[in-house]
Amino acid sequence: MEHINLEGLQSLVSEKARVAILDDDGQDKAHFVSKTIVKVEMCPDMTHLRIYFDHHHFFAVPLACNMAKNKNEWSAFDERTGLQYVIRRECDRND
Repeated sequence: MEHINLEGLQSLVSEKARVAILDDDGQDKAHFVSKTIVKVEMCPDMTHLRIYFDHHHFFAVPLACNMAKNKNEWSAFDERTGLQYVIRRECDRND
């Protein structure tokens, strides 16, 4: 695992994905929902990474989180809150 960085998510911009926030025992806080990631940028105070689903709606992931990434999934775990942020690429039928 590594700390969050902006480049770790750039490959998901413009991709359809399923996103969720899970608690520390892996239970859903909210169901996975299909979204298209529009942009990824730092928040003004440089403490969180904002993942936008349109020009107004986003979730903010603390930069202190540990990040893991593979071909089809990006996740970040916040040890302080016990929350895990998960983005799963929606695979094409041709994948």
